Amino acid sequence: MGMFDMLGKLGEVKKAMDEIKARLDTVMVDGEAGEGSIRVTMTGNRVVKSVVIADKLMAPDRKEELQELLELAINRASEKAQNVSEAEMKAAGQGLLPNIPGLF
Repeated sequence: MGMFDMLGKLGEVKKAMDEIKARLDTVMVDGEAGEGSIRVTMTGNRVVKSVVIADKLMAPDRKEELQELLELAINRASEKAQNVSEAEMKAAGQGLLPNIPGLF
């Protein structure tokens, strides 16, 4: 593969990555904790779009529980978003670049 071919491929990769990023902005994933008492929704790009907290967790004596469940829900949503992102990148990268172990 010549240098100009590589530059062309890099342009294709950048375009594909930009398309994936735009698509991931439209993909929503949820993370829940406390049997659904807390739900966090974020995009495939890991931008939090909403947080829903059950009224029962809003009591002052449940503050620590609320914090722990919120952390858990955010981490679950983030993990799902990461998995979606990796799958999209892997699918887009196949055929665009030479097989470089560990790249996708």
